[in-house]
Amino acid sequence: MGDKGAFANDPHNETLGSRLEILQVLCSQAAISLENARLYQTLQNSELRERQKATQLETSLRDLEEAQLQLVQSEKMSTLGQLVAGIAHEINNPVGFISGNLKYASEYIEQLLELLQLYQEQFPQPGQDIVDLCEEIEIDYLAEDLPKLISSMTEGTERIYQISASLRTFSRADTTHKVAFDLHEGLDSTLMILKHRLKANEVRPAIAILKNYGSLPEVYCYPGQLNQVFMNIIANAIEAIDEFCETRTYDQNHTHPSAISISTTLSQPETASLKSYVTIRIQDNGPGMNPEVLQKIFDRLFTTKAVGTGTGLGLSISRQIVEERHGGRLRCLSAPGQGAEFLIDLPLA
Repeated sequence: MGDKGAFANDPHNETLGSRLEILQVLCSQAAISLENARLYQTLQNSELRERQKATQLETSLRDLEEAQLQLVQSEKMSTLGQLVAGIAHEINNPVGFISGNLKYASEYIEQLLELLQLYQEQFPQPGQDIVDLCEEIEIDYLAEDLPKLISSMTEGTERIYQISASLRTFSRADTTHKVAFDLHEGLDSTLMILKHRLKANEVRPAIAILKNYGSLPEVYCYPGQLNQVFMNIIANAIEAIDEFCETRTYDQNHTHPSAISISTTLSQPETASLKSYVTIRIQDNGPGMNPEVLQKIFDRLFTTKAVGTGTGLGLSISRQIVEERHGGRLRCLSAPGQGAEFLIDLPLA
């Protein structure tokens, strides 16, 4: 009994017990810390997953909006194309009738004028009534001007034919697969449709079109969509020039005339592993853009135009058509006072 009492009062035993208690406390704290760490990690993982889900939803929503935008625009262009093609077809019928009859009208007038000349030669002294009528209708001027009138009408019908052909080229419906297309025809048809906007007005002289077309093969593409790209870029160039000219006097605009240059080149790759591609450059000598605007011009809904005059969709859709639908590239180079240049790269294959 004496030994057990001594053992109970042993200071070493008390130290060991206190250390065990401390160890138990530390183990409990460590377990709590580990549980907190596990809960914190779980919370972080949950927040990360939520952020990832939010990012995925945002990306999916943006892709869906762009797809819907493209579908709406494609449907609108398809409907417009059908309407324009129908109008062009209806124009051809009466113009063909007029053109065909003008040919015969020209021949008949020449024959009548020859007959009139023979009458004048063989009957140099007609009656007074004939003399009075000739003076009244100015027969000499009439005989000289009538062939010119018929020639002018013939040129007018040819002009209508060209407009009709340009409308059909511009509005041609795209198929489900790419087809061979002459890019120069697309550019020329677009310029024909925009010709009325290039004419001189009270603010400026006519906008000059400087074409430098290279020798290009036909490109497999969606022609209707590329024509839409050409229309958006050239129309924007005209609007930029018009806004710039309104800030200057007519004499200044006459001294420094406005122009849009369009060039096409075929680029051969340096190595066989790279594809050949066509580059279309559309450049204006308008006011140009500062870096802030240049960085945003392809953003959806971004526009520098006044409210109600621009949608901010034209260039965004154009880039989508060139890059996503054709595997090409659409760029813009510009600086204040240096105009703007759009470069369209399209692969041949």
